[in-house]
Amino acid sequence: MSATLGSMLTVLDPELRVVVLEKADTIAGESSDPWNNAGTGHSGLCELNYMADPSNGAKPAAIAEQFHLSRQWWSYLAQQGLIAADDFIHSTTHMNLVFGAEDVAYLRHRVETLRENPLFSTMEFTADPEQIAKWAPLTMDGRVRDGEPIAASRDPRGTDVDFGALTKALMSIVTDDSANKILVGHEVTGLSSTAEGWEITGKSHHGRFSLRAGTVFVGAGGFALHLLQKSHIPEVRGYAVLPVGASFYRSSTPAAVRHHEAKVYGQADVGAPPMSVPHLDKRIIDGKEHLLFGPYATFSTKLLKHGKLSDFFTTLRLDNLHVIAAAGLQNLDLVKFLVTELAAGPKKKFAQLRRYYPKARFNEWQLVPAGQRAQLVKPDAKHIGVLQQGTELVVGADGSIAGLLGASPGASTAVPIMLNLLRSAFPTRWHRGWKDIMSQAIPDIDRTDWDTEAVARSSAATDAALGLGTSARLKPQVKAPTW
Repeated sequence: MSATLGSMLTVLDPELRVVVLEKADTIAGESSDPWNNAGTGHSGLCELNYMADPSNGAKPAAIAEQFHLSRQWWSYLAQQGLIAADDFIHSTTHMNLVFGAEDVAYLRHRVETLRENPLFSTMEFTADPEQIAKWAPLTMDGRVRDGEPIAASRDPRGTDVDFGALTKALMSIVTDDSANKILVGHEVTGLSSTAEGWEITGKSHHGRFSLRAGTVFVGAGGFALHLLQKSHIPEVRGYAVLPVGASFYRSSTPAAVRHHEAKVYGQADVGAPPMSVPHLDKRIIDGKEHLLFGPYATFSTKLLKHGKLSDFFTTLRLDNLHVIAAAGLQNLDLVKFLVTELAAGPKKKFAQLRRYYPKARFNEWQLVPAGQRAQLVKPDAKHIGVLQQGTELVVGADGSIAGLLGASPGASTAVPIMLNLLRSAFPTRWHRGWKDIMSQAIPDIDRTDWDTEAVARSSAATDAALGLGTSARLKPQVKAPTW
């Protein structure tokens, strides 16, 4: 999020001075790191949890539109020679695989509904095991044909995104301006409002530091709520977060990797949080191919993977204790799911993998920890806690401070979220030139008519700039990072 905003501000007004404060000693070491997320360019193609009612495709459509805007911003930067698209994004088919008559009927209905939208016009459905084997050989090789109904859907327009590489590329745009700085190893401990804006204090390897800023954005992942609470803005009162961790099985065995060219998502168990939908993914990280399966829920009171066990407790306030309690009582299925997941041993976990890859060999897979997430709990009108999917932008009344709370699919929808921030935090600049600049970079920024012809034309231009679906990929020259 901070990298997206920083790249936008640098392009919009090179006269602005942008300073990025990073607690860790490296950039993109938490949720953006490719091993800490699934890398799915979330566009509603395979996320069944976005569409509980197979007749209502509104949410997948909204996510697809947002991810389309993100891709347009990245393609603009690639065309300007500011980033190398091939370093972070690749074409990868997105699929669903479901079992049992009920889920087969659901998936068929879902595809029929979504195909009416031009953003999903290339989606296919099949209940033929032979066809599924052609789409995703590993999922059917060795599968016992016991008469259980099985079905799959696929869309070839999916992507695999290395969000760590993307974050570093965006940060390179920021540091390309000598007036800007990225300060790693700088932990913010205080946010105080002043007549001129904000005073930020903290500590680094070199001692205490202090700086002043007219506008502050808090993009600290799971730790964002803790920092926003330090600012004492009323807009964040009552908000809470619940830490949710995960682990994945990973394999880099060439014989398996080369036979799987998709991200295959299944149906989540009852009570599972949104980020716990099982999926068998092809990943491309640092130019190398891997397979990932998971996630498996883990538990820790840390809000960052490299955080402290006390992290969660630092967010507790009198105004959010009842919100957390209410959310827990309303989501007992989630509590039951987490307890069951935590009690599962390695054999039970691997049995879940074999549900999607019957011939998986235990010695070829390694269980690795993924990133920590902070599931957002939001107070509603009655001040009762509501467990919220996705992300939420919290902006102070005067627009001088904002922060992002919540978990997936924030990375994929970062661009439209940051566009909303620009409108809220810089309204005068937005209407006096910034909107025109961003409209040139992101042609569909205000599109409302997502008709077939417009989507086809816009998607083709974006894919060409990103080198998606083609053998020749754009490789602009990019300066080495300076942090």
